[in-house]
Amino acid sequence: MQPLEYPVHFSVDYPDRTLDRVTTFFRIFVAIPILIVLTSVSGGVWQSSYDHATFAVAAAGGLLFFGPLLMILFRQKYPRWWFDWNLELQRFSNRVGVYLALMDDRYPSTDEHQSVRLEYEYPDAQRDLNRWLPLVKWLLAIPHYVVLFFLDIAALVVVIIAWFAILFTGQYPRGLFDFVEGVIRWHNRVLAYALVLITDRYPPFRLGA
Repeated sequence: MQPLEYPVHFSVDYPDRTLDRVTTFFRIFVAIPILIVLTSVSGGVWQSSYDHATFAVAAAGGLLFFGPLLMILFRQKYPRWWFDWNLELQRFSNRVGVYLALMDDRYPSTDEHQSVRLEYEYPDAQRDLNRWLPLVKWLLAIPHYVVLFFLDIAALVVVIIAWFAILFTGQYPRGLFDFVEGVIRWHNRVLAYALVLITDRYPPFRLGA
């Protein structure tokens, strides 16, 4: 029997062309404007102190977690517009992440999918989701957090190697590209399980689709 396909699908189109060396060289600086935009809709708080005074700025938006958790727990519902918000926010976040990882030299769009494909299967909360499991999913995912910690370190090294490769050849080595894509895919699966709460199926320990 073939294993069931995991309800999170992620892929990035391989850039089979010469990548822009200039924007690759300055990528971390070029990405600052879109990172500010992403932060503004992802939620967060910035705090600083000066001369015994404290200033804090909070961003609106962010990933919806507690709302879906409460709805699944008490009503066994997952409102579709909450699902759509989380999915679109993750798509945007992934486009920015792919750009920072040098996998695409097109500036991340706030709405167009570009080379990044991320799909979540919308769950039937009564049929597909256990109402109590969202309370402990973040805990059950701890083994994945440990593995991803080391994979992220490896991915950072790979991106640095790819940076040099693009500067000298204009190409992102395919093997390195596939590895970084796999790490991002792994992150998306764990996030969908532990925080977005769209599935009760435990994420597989693999980089591939």
